[in-house]
Amino acid sequence: MNLVVFLSHFTRTSILLSDTLSANNTHLTLGKTKGKTQPLLAIFLVLLLPSLSWAAELTEIAIPAKPLDLTQHWAGYLALIVFAVAYILAMTEEVTELKKSKPMVFAASLIWIFIAAVYASGGMSEQAGVAFRTSLESYAELFLFIMVSMTYLNAMEDRGVFDSLRIWLLSKNFTYRQLFWITGFQSFFISAGCNNLTTALLMGSVILAMGKDSPRFVTLSCINVVVASNAGGSFSPFGDITTLLVWQKGVVPFTDFFSLLIPAIVNFVIPAGIMHFFIPKERPAAVMEAQTMQRGGWVIIFLFVLTIITSACFENFLNLPPAAGMMLGLTYLKFFSYYLQKTRDSHSTLIPVDLTDVKIDYFAPMKYMNNPQAEANQKLAKELPFDIFQKVANLEWDTLLFFYGVMVGVGGLSFIGYLGMASHHLYGSIDPTVANILVGIASAFVDNGTIMLSVLTMAPDISQGQWLLVTLTAGVGGSLLAVGSAAGVGLMGQAKGIYTFTSHLKWAPAIALGYAGSIAAHFLINGRYF
Repeated sequence: MNLVVFLSHFTRTSILLSDTLSANNTHLTLGKTKGKTQPLLAIFLVLLLPSLSWAAELTEIAIPAKPLDLTQHWAGYLALIVFAVAYILAMTEEVTELKKSKPMVFAASLIWIFIAAVYASGGMSEQAGVAFRTSLESYAELFLFIMVSMTYLNAMEDRGVFDSLRIWLLSKNFTYRQLFWITGFQSFFISAGCNNLTTALLMGSVILAMGKDSPRFVTLSCINVVVASNAGGSFSPFGDITTLLVWQKGVVPFTDFFSLLIPAIVNFVIPAGIMHFFIPKERPAAVMEAQTMQRGGWVIIFLFVLTIITSACFENFLNLPPAAGMMLGLTYLKFFSYYLQKTRDSHSTLIPVDLTDVKIDYFAPMKYMNNPQAEANQKLAKELPFDIFQKVANLEWDTLLFFYGVMVGVGGLSFIGYLGMASHHLYGSIDPTVANILVGIASAFVDNGTIMLSVLTMAPDISQGQWLLVTLTAGVGGSLLAVGSAAGVGLMGQAKGIYTFTSHLKWAPAIALGYAGSIAAHFLINGRYF
């Protein structure tokens, strides 16, 4: 640092501190001397001079100039092409068998390489670095939130919470129509606390077990679960990736999300009411198998609810990110895991079995039908010592890394200028209501998390009612097509040949009626927000 800059920072800092002291009539005192400024002030400033100068320089760097408009630049064109190709590869994962995270992370990296190269050539490398770190910070909050949520779900699956639910339903001798509504409402409310993919897979395993003799029941119930899961997640701040993004951005307050409850129910009930008449009236064979929840299951459910409450309190009362509350909630499970491990010997009656080579998939119980050995291994695996870090290791890392690619990639496209351009055309020349309805329809073709992230990055100047509307439409719009949401894609892989893209498409008109009904209900009930 040259002497001129050094002295400049010192002068500015000294004047600022002097003015502050004068304004507040503040005096530094030493020993018994009071009422006048001591030489300690000068010594203090000299000692802090290098730090103050360095801090001032960092402040100048941290305030970036206006980003370059690269929308007509080679870097912008290449970024668009790379992102589009990567997204197509991610959407065709079932066909190519290429994990969706691989092309998206690669595309995000290339996009920022293009940006950094342009800015480095212009001597503005710091500005590109600050922009990238902003995108990375947004992803880090989302990652920590979802990581904790998935860990709790894995822990509940390990304790047999969802197996108990499946056996309970089969033991009550419900009709197929009753089961259709029961699984639908369960999906709706479970997805308010879990992500729609996990909810759909859990309920899908229940449906496959109950409807093995009725393919029509399985098909319509899977469609119902997809619609219910997406609708249930749209009224809860932590129910879906769209609402989570909106909540973390601070656009909609925590309690206002629940005003979407009735529109979400309308979105689910209308298509379900139509499909009801096409469900067989028969009953599945009753199952009298005993299934008890393993030790600690109810406690983990309670801790998960407590974690969600902690996260909400962090955001509402402490003004801290929800992810910080979720991480505190993870420690609840960690300490309880320690307790389960230390007290296991007094509750365990099983002989230790080496299951090192056994790969357990709890979300596909149909694999273990007619295979007693595999089923026995699965049951024994659940009796192994409860290890919280194993639950973290079993997370859906492909999905978590996919969201990294999406969020960082979209952040790059925004920094280039494309989202600002899109916002100008979408919200500048079209009525916000029409624009938000179109956003919901677009989410049937493009992942709703990506859509919502794009809208948030555009930051349109719209009312609270319009923000709630786009939150609703982006959340439930993915139900229009089987590939419009992670829930639909997951169930297509789980119920291959029974629930397909075509079978879902046949009921698209009924789902569209629910989509329109939810929008009408929102304007009718939440008119005060507009």
